[in-house]
Amino acid sequence: MARPKITIYTDGAARGNPGPGGYGIVMLSGGHRKELSQGYRHTTNNRMELLAVIVALEALKIEGSDVTVYTDSKYVSDSVTKGWVFNWVKKRFKGKKNPDLWMRFLEIYKKHIVKFVWVKGHSNNPLNERCDQLAVDASFEPNLPEDKGYKPE
Repeated sequence: MARPKITIYTDGAARGNPGPGGYGIVMLSGGHRKELSQGYRHTTNNRMELLAVIVALEALKIEGSDVTVYTDSKYVSDSVTKGWVFNWVKKRFKGKKNPDLWMRFLEIYKKHIVKFVWVKGHSNNPLNERCDQLAVDASFEPNLPEDKGYKPE
């Protein structure tokens, strides 16, 4: 059986950074499309960018999927494609932000074949723009939950 090919667009946003924030995801496979979003009361943009990727990968039903993630976050894409996160593990994330999310990312990342593609944000990429809208809209939802992993500096 051929590996499923999945295309994922993600974005995260925080108003105030830190402040209310959210993530937006558009997932494509064959003729199927799924959108996901969630807001949080107090978080950061980078946490939402990373959480979007995690949630999207966790939503995949078949392990070993061939996944291309499009993100406008250099924080996320460079950390993986340049191998930084794998060195952070060796140093137990000492001095790094968001270790809770990076450890969660690494658990799901190893279950798939994941390629990252950086896209310039706010450059008229319709799917990236849709993710941004989902993220911003989610940050305005009433009764937002707490981002339990967020630790103010």
